[in-house]
Amino acid sequence: MPGEVEATSNGSEAQATTSVDKTKKDEPAAVPAAEAAVDAEDGDDGDDDDGEEEEAGNNAAAAGDAKKKKKKKKKKKSKAAGAGGEAATGAAAGSADGKAPTAQTTPPSVPVRALFPGGKFPEGEMCSYKDDNRWRESSAEKRELERLQWDMINEVRQAAEVHRQVRQYMHTIIKPGIPLIDMCETLEGCVRDLIEARGLDAGIAFPTGCSLNHVAAHYTPNGGDKTVLGYDDVMKVDFGTQIGGRIVDSAFTVAFNPRYDPLLAAVRDATNTGVREAGIDVRLCDVGAAIQEVMESYEVELGGKTYGVKSIRNLNGHSIGPYQIHAGKSVPIVKGGEATRMEEGEFFAIETFGSTGKGYVREDLECSHYMKNFDVGHVPLRLPRAKQLLATIDKNFGTLAFCRRYLDRLGEDKYLMALKNLCDAGVVDPYPPLCDTKGCYTAQYEHTLYLGPCRKEVLSRGDDY
Repeated sequence: MPGEVEATSNGSEAQATTSVDKTKKDEPAAVPAAEAAVDAEDGDDGDDDDGEEEEAGNNAAAAGDAKKKKKKKKKKKSKAAGAGGEAATGAAAGSADGKAPTAQTTPPSVPVRALFPGGKFPEGEMCSYKDDNRWRESSAEKRELERLQWDMINEVRQAAEVHRQVRQYMHTIIKPGIPLIDMCETLEGCVRDLIEARGLDAGIAFPTGCSLNHVAAHYTPNGGDKTVLGYDDVMKVDFGTQIGGRIVDSAFTVAFNPRYDPLLAAVRDATNTGVREAGIDVRLCDVGAAIQEVMESYEVELGGKTYGVKSIRNLNGHSIGPYQIHAGKSVPIVKGGEATRMEEGEFFAIETFGSTGKGYVREDLECSHYMKNFDVGHVPLRLPRAKQLLATIDKNFGTLAFCRRYLDRLGEDKYLMALKNLCDAGVVDPYPPLCDTKGCYTAQYEHTLYLGPCRKEVLSRGDDY
């Protein structure tokens, strides 16, 4: 989500599952097994009375052959049942140690926590710091500090894994002709399922952005929006997940027409450059200069005309705090920004925007994104409906961003005047869509990274970007 420069029960459960599976597999063999058990008892009696068996002669031999056949049959079925039990146990053990998690469904519905019963979630891309900060990897003090922070960063990794799995599925269903409101609701439903949404403790971090073409950011369909994705559209998909207020903010661009490939390549390369340059004690302005140099080295040909790709100069990355998507520091994507330095322990969203237009956005179109002011104190409100709406916002979103569809989903209606009153009072800030010149095309890529004591971790890195 962009900022603006200017404006223990696991083991027993696995055992229980194995037992159930094994019981089911043994059911068809229940009758032969019982017969074999009776035969076994007969066999014991025969062993105790050897004299009688000798007198029986051929009859005893024939009975013995029958018993062996029955026992062999029983052994075969037991082996099959045992194999099923071993397979179930092996799968459960694989899930328990986190090395071979159970496969996700399609569409994804299994909570990520259930896929990693051991409680250890996948790391992001681990990167060494540059030059004079390499000593951190061998510092005992820094490694101990990293160990003490493991619980916190493991929760963020869980949110990042939810993000990866959801977007992996979305890549398969985002096709020309899909209504944007259906796409957003499908994506958000998957996030709620995989993260096991529970109010402010875990869930969606902000509304799903699906800005098209010259609209660079902050667009999501309101209720009744009939917009459909077209073959020649360039769509920025920007969504976030959060656990305990720790936000993973990541975005990618979808384009079906190959003529836009150079635009997407420019922005993806620029974002990776920003990720590579970021680090402890790095000046934010240096990151911006490196991003702009890479971004503006690309060109794209559209309709027989060549356009240079421009960094959108009044959009930027940002630091992230608990329940605060924009935590105060801005990461520019052009040269000449602030000389403020990045610090150990900070989370940053490194995002870049490229455009074939002017490279400058303005607010336009109907507003859909809103967020409570993080620093606002008590503000007296006159309208009872505004007070009621604020209570709903506090309970369900806190200082996380929301949209009108989320209020609709909670059963709120006729709230537009109350929402405007909250915006006018400065309690809630509106975030209208940000647009470049009509007819141009914009693209976005974004990653969340953590500046750890020893190394930086690109939390949202995946196989797709």
